[in-house]
Amino acid sequence: MNQEWLSLLPFLLVIGMSVWLKDILPGLVVGLLVGSILVSADILAGTQQSVKYIVTTLSDETNIKIASFLYVFGGLVGMMNIAGGIKGFTDWIGTRIKSERGLLGLIWFTLPFTFMMPMFRIMMIGPIIKALIKKMNLPKQRVGMTLDISTESVIVLLPVATAFVGFMVSLVEGAIQDLDLGMSPYQVFLLSILFNFYAIVMFLIGIIQTLWPSKKRKGQLSNVDLEEEEHEFHRIGIKKELSMVKAQPWNLLIPVLLLLALSLYLLWEDGTSMGAKTLFEAFSMADTTFVMLLAVFLTLILTFVFYIIRWQPLNEVLYHFYDGGNQMMQAISLLILIWSLTLAAEDLGFSSFISSTLGSFLPAFLTPATIFLIGSIVGYFIGSSWGTWGLFMPLGIALAVSTGASIPLTVGAVFASGAFGAVTSPLGDTTITTASILDMELVDYARYKLKLSSIGGVIALALYILSALFIV
Repeated sequence: MNQEWLSLLPFLLVIGMSVWLKDILPGLVVGLLVGSILVSADILAGTQQSVKYIVTTLSDETNIKIASFLYVFGGLVGMMNIAGGIKGFTDWIGTRIKSERGLLGLIWFTLPFTFMMPMFRIMMIGPIIKALIKKMNLPKQRVGMTLDISTESVIVLLPVATAFVGFMVSLVEGAIQDLDLGMSPYQVFLLSILFNFYAIVMFLIGIIQTLWPSKKRKGQLSNVDLEEEEHEFHRIGIKKELSMVKAQPWNLLIPVLLLLALSLYLLWEDGTSMGAKTLFEAFSMADTTFVMLLAVFLTLILTFVFYIIRWQPLNEVLYHFYDGGNQMMQAISLLILIWSLTLAAEDLGFSSFISSTLGSFLPAFLTPATIFLIGSIVGYFIGSSWGTWGLFMPLGIALAVSTGASIPLTVGAVFASGAFGAVTSPLGDTTITTASILDMELVDYARYKLKLSSIGGVIALALYILSALFIV
């Protein structure tokens, strides 16, 4: 008897326990253990297998780059904090931004400088946004949602110079290589951007949310107040120390400008070393994850020297580097468990279960809409846009060919489903990173995002059904 349906169980446990406990970590541990036990068919062997999954995850080159990037960037933020950089810049920008609309506008304004990689963008501006939220007493979840929309939903629509482009084009190339479409994989990718309806709709929702900010109800307690009340004695010594530092905006601006310059130069240098001839081609071909890690590492070293020259006490700089990095350990731990859980689900036959289930009932007329719907559900469970794309791209194009559906439209639906999962899922790295930086309860934040994302998902689904009537 086929037992591949059991691959859903670990994800159902994670989501169910997270809603029940309002904390995702216990559910991830239980989900990983249950998945590993199902793989091994033995409790002791399953426990050992769960550790092997974690070790395998940590051995993966891309995963360790992401984890290292988060820790080192967190350490850099910690150094900028004790040097008075974030306080100084917040005081300076705070005199110019007087409203929620102004803060949301600032988030969009930073997009041209931080669009290369979602985690890079969130880590770059998140600490500044957090300080301004606290100073202006604004709702964290709404501001965080705007940050995530302006990150994931926009970056997937950009045709060059992001961490996604190379991977997305390679997926299209692998899926259409045996087809005679008369178009290159990159041309199919460009056309599919027009049909990434979810990302487009969420982008418009984000703009509307920025132009018409919320009205705080009378007597409503802000998220900041709740957070301060709940964690009154957590890190109270460090908070007091940071409140007493001298405001020095250059201690933020110099490292940030240095990081941006190094990121752009190293992207170009890495891309040209791989044979790129133009700037856009170089950005598309570069190993963005490694480049961002290298850029933040070099920035960290140069910033350390810069602070010491400016007579910043060595022991303070080192202590707050580790403190800043440790602040990201929750996000790093969650990502490691999620990656390990995904390995267990794959060994249980998750991919083949989804493929066989879809293939048994998918109607021709609704191919793009159904791919988007099922892909969004799966994306919500696994929390990874790349994982969703990798799973559904071959399936989506194969079904589009067999049913006669538009390939660019179907490819756009695949990319849209991954974007939905990345924006909405409590297991998504975007959600986890934003919640960690802004000090929000992860499950509550994910639940808040689900409401607005579902509206965007329903509109996108309707657009796929309507588009299928006119596009072949």
